[in-house]
Amino acid sequence: MKKKQIFIGFALLIALAIFASFQFSKDYRLALHLIIGLTIGYVMQRSRFGFAGGIRKLYITGDSSLTKALMFLFSITIIATASIHYGAHVNGADVYYRAVKSGAAIIPGSDFVEPANLATVLGGILFGIGMMLGGGCASGTLTDAGEGEGRGLIVLFFFATGALWGAHDMPWWKESIFFKVHKQLYLPDVFGYMGTIIVSLLGFLVIYIIAKKYESKRKIENSFQSQKYENWEKDMPESKEYKFFSQYTYHKFFVKRWSYYTGAVCIMIMFITILVTTGTSWGVTAVFADWAAWFYQSLGILDVSTWSWFAGRMDGIRGGFFNDPGSMRNAGIILGALLSPLLAGHFSFKKSFKFRDVVYYAIGGLLMGYGARIALGCNVGALYSGICNMSLSGWVFLPSLTLGGILGVKFSKKIKLTI
Repeated sequence: MKKKQIFIGFALLIALAIFASFQFSKDYRLALHLIIGLTIGYVMQRSRFGFAGGIRKLYITGDSSLTKALMFLFSITIIATASIHYGAHVNGADVYYRAVKSGAAIIPGSDFVEPANLATVLGGILFGIGMMLGGGCASGTLTDAGEGEGRGLIVLFFFATGALWGAHDMPWWKESIFFKVHKQLYLPDVFGYMGTIIVSLLGFLVIYIIAKKYESKRKIENSFQSQKYENWEKDMPESKEYKFFSQYTYHKFFVKRWSYYTGAVCIMIMFITILVTTGTSWGVTAVFADWAAWFYQSLGILDVSTWSWFAGRMDGIRGGFFNDPGSMRNAGIILGALLSPLLAGHFSFKKSFKFRDVVYYAIGGLLMGYGARIALGCNVGALYSGICNMSLSGWVFLPSLTLGGILGVKFSKKIKLTI
């Protein structure tokens, strides 16, 4: 444990509290989203929770623990969101795509009920391949960048560039067969709210059983690799005389690794916090396109003011990075992931990769950014928010992402990519 890092971590925490107060004085949403992002980043790093790992870890090691935890996350979240949706519904609110036409109040998060189409499938496959080449999903890339993965910084830059590229091409996609043949379906319209919960939980159970059976198969084949923690992440032996102000207590609160299930519960709480405080759901990658737009416009390379995708976003672009709630949340995830290893005294910057790896990281980032735009979301927006806001599109994106992830893992193993 590096004690100097702990002092730096607490100094950063104080600085962020001051910055959040300053942001609150301008707009409470800026402070709110910064705090939410800090919490998500801290939780994801502390518990090593991630969406990409649900495919990668299972396929490479046979360990289904993260995959099962993801199904637990989806299960507890959809129960919570269904109750919020139902509460809004009985008070006269309607799903977003109907409410904008009728003038009714909007069910919170229902703007993530997107059309399921061929672009959902293609975008999911591209995103899945990209997240295996890049070593993480959208939220995972932010977490990697914060915790000192040099790879994460490279992937993030090209992820944002790919998202901007996809935003540029959206007019073509929307006029193509990939978008025109679609089905926009809010599952409670077919199954009712209770029925949607039951059907969804059965779907999660099927995935849970498949993952568990695959783990058993790998154990029989002796190709299973169990989860391993570093020694400093494990519990410390408790002394006979308990003292609250002790190294043991500090280790318990700031160092010991959290379980995937602890991470899942905390992420669900943040998801619901976003839903009830903003009326919309958690998304990540649309902001990446904004970041790339700010960057390339500042260099005089591009002018996105004439792009149709940015038609309703130019106020945010002109307002700047520090005045955009979504940017505050994503930046918070990076900083929260930095705080976790600093407070534990185990931060390190990792750059053990070759130039050939950088090329694949860049390709992975571009695929994720472009795939997320044409699929209208990533592992968070299209998958987690899609499924948990009871959209058919989330269930279409899930197998597409999984297929792309398996293809990406196979290719990564073939080229011996450093992840």
